[in-house]
Amino acid sequence: MKFFVDTAEIKDIEELVATGLLDGVTTNPSLIAKSGRDFKEVIAEICKITDGDVSAEVAATDYDGMMKEAAELVKIADNVVIKLPLTLDGLKACKSLTEKGHKTNVTLCFSANQALLAAKAGATYISPFIGRLDDINIDGLELIREIRVIYDNYGFETEILAASIRTPNHVKECAIIGADVVTVPPATLRSLVKHPLTDKGLEAFLADWAKTGQTIA
Repeated sequence: MKFFVDTAEIKDIEELVATGLLDGVTTNPSLIAKSGRDFKEVIAEICKITDGDVSAEVAATDYDGMMKEAAELVKIADNVVIKLPLTLDGLKACKSLTEKGHKTNVTLCFSANQALLAAKAGATYISPFIGRLDDINIDGLELIREIRVIYDNYGFETEILAASIRTPNHVKECAIIGADVVTVPPATLRSLVKHPLTDKGLEAFLADWAKTGQTIA
């Protein structure tokens, strides 16, 4: 499973790239707005930090507008992925961009039917939102299961990019189900390495080592 980080904060991306665990980055208008910086400059800087796919979202809601903005976004870097809303115009743009050889990420997916349409439109990634479904008492992980079954039934190559990840458990369950990618906030990605028994064991090892009075280097 690939790990993407969901942020526009350059420092966080740099730190995670250095771990070797990061496979890509997703952004959205809200995350860019929080950075307080120019949209294209942020995307360009992120694309220089990582060789992985970097999702940059269009702001237009009509087909012509999406295609015009996409034409500008793909000029930024070779690893830009055009992020599109799951609407009829978004799917139309997805099909056109795919035919032009561009990668796409269809976002704001909340149903298996929507995911099916995105795959038929040729999306590179589909982004089902787990946490937002959980917020309204619908099992977000069940959506991931449904999409996995449908895509496997028909051999769709669209990758399931599980989004709106809230907890380490979401990540684990997505891996069990077979999501291709999870995109997570930096803090959530860092938390995956944590376990109280790991911390306790390391503390004991260090205490025993200190008693030997030795050094390795």
